[in-house]
Amino acid sequence: MKNKKKYFGTDGIRGKANSNKMNASLALNIGMATAEYFTRGNHKHFVLIGKDTRLSNYTIEPSLTAGFLSMGMNVYLTGPLPTPGVSALVSSMRCDVGVMISASHNHYSDNGIKIFKPDGTKLSDKDELNIEKLIDSKFKNLVKPENLGRAKRIEDAGGRYIEYLKSKISSKLRLDGLKIVIDCANGAAYNVAPKILWELGATVFPINVSPDGTNVNENSGSTFPNSLINKVIEFKADVGIALDGDADRCILIDENGVIVDGDKIIAIIAQFWKKNNNLFQNTVVGTVMTNKALEDYFLEKKINLIRTDVGDRNIIQSMKEQNFVLGGEPSGHIILNNYSSTGDGILASLEVLGIMKFENKKLSTLANIYIPYPQIMQNIPIRTNQKLKSTISNIKKKIEKRIDKKDTRIIIRKSGTENKIRTMIEAKNLELAKSISKKIINLMKENI
Repeated sequence: MKNKKKYFGTDGIRGKANSNKMNASLALNIGMATAEYFTRGNHKHFVLIGKDTRLSNYTIEPSLTAGFLSMGMNVYLTGPLPTPGVSALVSSMRCDVGVMISASHNHYSDNGIKIFKPDGTKLSDKDELNIEKLIDSKFKNLVKPENLGRAKRIEDAGGRYIEYLKSKISSKLRLDGLKIVIDCANGAAYNVAPKILWELGATVFPINVSPDGTNVNENSGSTFPNSLINKVIEFKADVGIALDGDADRCILIDENGVIVDGDKIIAIIAQFWKKNNNLFQNTVVGTVMTNKALEDYFLEKKINLIRTDVGDRNIIQSMKEQNFVLGGEPSGHIILNNYSSTGDGILASLEVLGIMKFENKKLSTLANIYIPYPQIMQNIPIRTNQKLKSTISNIKKKIEKRIDKKDTRIIIRKSGTENKIRTMIEAKNLELAKSISKKIINLMKENI
């Protein structure tokens, strides 16, 4: 049985900004604890701290910085930079730890802290539990005044990340002739994402690239693609790219304004890599949320699908254990393990753009390879102190007794990032999915 975590969720530490779940005091302790945990040896240690565009970063960033400095670590501050950019630069700049301040796709009023190891990978459960013990302990290893760390702002972090991305794609990739609308969700990629597309030759129409601290993800980005769809049609663009607040996920829009979600992106990359003998063991890693139609399509193409629990960290762990090179979620976390150690929305988009250019095909043609089974998703707000595991299990059992499980899939889970119950009902028939979803919602209201 796993030890219950006090601070860490499915993707770092996250909570309402300036609350007991995420505040300057806690950030200070997280910085001190993380510094203590990653101080290994007598050499001078370095931490790289990136952030997105949330107003609360003005409190979290200096507090984290103070925590690391007080433990003797030098701090590199990148300013706004995508999460995968932090992951990449931690390794390339020989840092001992990396930190990203972001609540990803959440509303600006939330914030979070993600921590990366020296190789750019996310923490293991064991790492998180050890750091939690240090957060709650009384620190005894504060350094002497002469050994305090120094902080330095890295002015070229965005440029370093762009060159890193270019080093991972084909040196022959050019996007000349492509018209691309890029929605940066007023988040961490508002500067670097349009720039790399332009440098590669595309005609670029950036939207939602004016962050003000409170508009990150507001009716924009990968979770709200309507404005992007309208712009793709208005500009008669070849493709639209929607990132989330920290740019570790993406969804695409084809030239007709149709959404190409994470599952379809994975399918496009998988079939291309398999054809070119680049898909190791012809295996892709997805999650329980991956559409069954994608699994059926892979079966036809002799590609294996392995499912994990929800969360890109679970996908990455499975990929790492068996050296698989491709994985992802319908939400748009796409992990290209032969290029990067974490999900990267810009990198995944570039891979699909490269396939479009290489095969000289429109995105709609590439994505027209299977029809997803209908899925109904609902989010139900809950109180933070509710114990739900047995209740959720009982509700699922009641529903499954009344349906044919052969043609349906039901996922009911507590969100790891928000105070919500998330439900997903998938069926080959839309009306059946709607009917089951309604029954589940009614049972939720009765029992929770």
